[in-house]
Amino acid sequence: MKIRSVKLREAHKTDGVASFCSILWDLQADHIVTSSSSDTSICIHDTLLLSKPPKILRNHRDGVTALALSPNSTCLASGSVDHSVKLYKFPSGEFETNITRFTLPIRVLAFNKSGSMLAAAGDDEGIKLINTVDGSIARVLKGHKGSVTGLAFDPNSEYLASLDSVGTVIYWELQSGRELYTLKGIAPNTAMDFSVMNVLCWSPDGEMLAVPGLKNDIVMYDRDTAEKLFTLRGDHMQRICFMCWSPNGKYMATSSLDRQILIWDVDQRMDIDRQKFDDVICCMAWKPTGNALAVIDANGKYGIWESAVPSSMKSPTEDIPSLQSRNSNGLLLFDEEEEEEKGEKDNISGSLSDLGEDSLGESEPPSRKRLRKQSKYDDEFDEDISDDLDLPLKVESRKKASHGQKERVEKGKEVQKRTIVELGLKMQDSFQPGSTPMQPGKRHLLCYNMLGSITTMEHDGYSHIEIDFHDTGRGPRVPAMTDYFGFTMAALNENGCVFANPCKGEKSMSTLMYRPFSSWANNSEWSMRFEEEEVKVVALGNTWVAAVTSLNYLRIFSAGGMQKNVLSLAGQVVTASGNRDELAVVTHASTPLPSNDQVLEFTVFNICNGSQRVRGRLPLTPGSYLTWFGFSEEGQLCSFDSKGVLRVFTDQYGGGWLPLFSSSKAKKPDENYWVVGLNSSKLFCVVCKSPDTFPQVTPKPILSLLDLSFPLASSDLGADNLENEFLLSNLHLTQINKRIEQMAAIGLDTNSLDDEAFNIEASLDRCILKLIASCCNGDKLVRATELVKLLSLEKSVKGAIKLVTALKLPNLAERFNSILEERLLNETTTASAIPVTNLNTDASMKVNSAVGKLFTTMETSKASEPAIPLAAKELPSLFTQKSASEDAPQPAKPKLELKQVAAKSENTGQAKNGVVKEMKTGELKKASEANLTVKPSNPFAKSSNNQEKTSSLLDSLKKMKNDRTGQK
Repeated sequence: MKIRSVKLREAHKTDGVASFCSILWDLQADHIVTSSSSDTSICIHDTLLLSKPPKILRNHRDGVTALALSPNSTCLASGSVDHSVKLYKFPSGEFETNITRFTLPIRVLAFNKSGSMLAAAGDDEGIKLINTVDGSIARVLKGHKGSVTGLAFDPNSEYLASLDSVGTVIYWELQSGRELYTLKGIAPNTAMDFSVMNVLCWSPDGEMLAVPGLKNDIVMYDRDTAEKLFTLRGDHMQRICFMCWSPNGKYMATSSLDRQILIWDVDQRMDIDRQKFDDVICCMAWKPTGNALAVIDANGKYGIWESAVPSSMKSPTEDIPSLQSRNSNGLLLFDEEEEEEKGEKDNISGSLSDLGEDSLGESEPPSRKRLRKQSKYDDEFDEDISDDLDLPLKVESRKKASHGQKERVEKGKEVQKRTIVELGLKMQDSFQPGSTPMQPGKRHLLCYNMLGSITTMEHDGYSHIEIDFHDTGRGPRVPAMTDYFGFTMAALNENGCVFANPCKGEKSMSTLMYRPFSSWANNSEWSMRFEEEEVKVVALGNTWVAAVTSLNYLRIFSAGGMQKNVLSLAGQVVTASGNRDELAVVTHASTPLPSNDQVLEFTVFNICNGSQRVRGRLPLTPGSYLTWFGFSEEGQLCSFDSKGVLRVFTDQYGGGWLPLFSSSKAKKPDENYWVVGLNSSKLFCVVCKSPDTFPQVTPKPILSLLDLSFPLASSDLGADNLENEFLLSNLHLTQINKRIEQMAAIGLDTNSLDDEAFNIEASLDRCILKLIASCCNGDKLVRATELVKLLSLEKSVKGAIKLVTALKLPNLAERFNSILEERLLNETTTASAIPVTNLNTDASMKVNSAVGKLFTTMETSKASEPAIPLAAKELPSLFTQKSASEDAPQPAKPKLELKQVAAKSENTGQAKNGVVKEMKTGELKKASEANLTVKPSNPFAKSSNNQEKTSSLLDSLKKMKNDRTGQK
């Protein structure tokens, strides 16, 4: 006998009190799930690294008494002493929903074979059968007198077996909900001791039901007749407290209050191995893919018994019985459905007498057994899918059934396709950006953004809401409020905050409430209530409030509460966000793809002018879902998915999404990023340690700033950082230029943005020069030539020429010189190609403005030259056509180039003030001397042709100068 060879490690603290603990394997044996009735948490352990801290789920307010995992291991269910049943995504552990509640503690949960139904029971009277697709209660089975502690669906989805604490077993027919058999007192009476509970389980082939006996043994009962078949009796000295079948049904493991585990060969009806432990083993689970048994004791310690079956015997995973081949979602395949329809037709048309006997009641069991045996011997499928397809049974002739077979199969296929879409491919639920899931007894976030946060905590039937700003000097101090509505979502900006709650019951209505931070009028707070619809997402703008409801309505309100508009959206809402005048909404464009990828669509509305600015598909990383959606500080639309990829929308390429950050390159393996916002260069997020995916309110979340970076390929230059800097600067410059255009179009001053754009251009040129140096060092001369064409400033091009000359690349320097000459020629041609022969009123105003700026500049400088000659030097290219002689090169070529640049900028109306200000006193004198030598034509000199026009222009300039002098 092996003594204490299985090492146990602590998963849950029980403080020395015996508790009922649960343990499960997932389908691929990659994870083990544990829980304890004395601990509110659920632990998901990585079987490859058991020493690694587990992923912890904390959603229950009291101890977890029951666990169940769907057959395809995508959904985890948990029941608790807090009376709730919750569903999670697996293995991520993301909380999905509270699928049902009881009035007393839950004791047991079980999924059916397809995962479409969950059975839940406990101290309440009645077993709830819950549809996992929509959360509806399909049926409540009542018949037990004590707490139900054991539930098991038979593998053929025909029966449900249940066992209570007083030892009564009931067979339930799922299709009708009737009690088929009631076996009273066949199992031990556990009374109120819930540290160990009566359980029962079907054999993998569905032929037998195993129930703990009254003599420290296991009793097997027939599937259809409930007759006693045989017992497994060995060396257990006390009653059985848990049992489980091996995957192939050849072996069974049993644990007892005598702290032993016995492994049984069921065919031989004898125990083949055993293990002694320090405490009672209250739950076990066979490894689905190997010879191992996971165990957990009443003190919350778990371990793995490797080679539970002696290696000389058949493996417990060899020759696993297959009732029907199934796809990965546990659903019948279509070709298998045709065969089952055929078998169903034969049964219906060929057993009229059996159906007649069934109606008598007493003859029902034998007829059921004959039908099953006949189907088995005829090699037909014995699983009835009428539960899934909901097809009524009709007694028809063979001929009529044959004619209708094709139509029935087609109908079954259509319904089955819908079932696959509903069960296997789930559409993402709606969420509020910046909010965290509700945690019983803890404060959680309704909203957290770059401005501040809104937190709430439920207490005695109402909630306490607090609003805080990150910069206390920026926003007003908002007093806390008492929430009697149970708000679950909120949005916050500088002007106010909006709250909403879903419907909580049949009579409860969804409520929307807006609370401004300041108003000239009293009682400026307002609320709206919705009947037969509930708010899913809320958003705020400068002067509007928006709410998207379950009826796919986009409801728009003014800041004062006026209902401005109601729009119908094309799909179910996922999330929404507002910024100034713009509202962005994400909806489902269709059901998920077969790969389970979400198909989402985004729409951007301008609320103030009632227009739709842009609309398109929202890209996501394959296998991911949307986790955050909003606007950057500069007003750029952004998204973040569960794979850690941040994308920013741009108007480039007709409107596209640029990936600006990927957590796969930035984060550590044990970190998750919870996004708050971003600006032009940084991502603001809260770094959460795995398994947590969102922050806690206490202690206060700490914002981390991460650099934005494109997911670039590894460059052959080894200059990935420079290439990333180049792309980011280029993107920022594009955004600044777009804002300049928008502001200029509505007549706003753009001087500050002009300066910012100039600084970005200079920074971009410096980055390009560094890239050119890297290209030269890496002998990538073609790439260097491409880069020099991207330089914005003439000075930068000359610097590039000096650089390649110093690197002794004369051919490249010659090419750079050619590029510079071509650029100067193009600028000269562009400047001279704008004739101004007749000055109308608007042109005169532009001239006056331009020259006025020159006067102002000269007056503040220390130049000794008069103002009029300087203006005369600067204006020939603006207001007169150049003759052939004037276009010839001048001696003072550098200064003429400066005048050409100034003339070009003056002509567009967006000249930078720094161009003239940078001219020093000595340079002005030299420029004057150069112009006296060359003697260019002066538009202010009197001539016989335009004497009146030039004199009036000169008078106006002098008058402007005198006016400015008088004002000073």
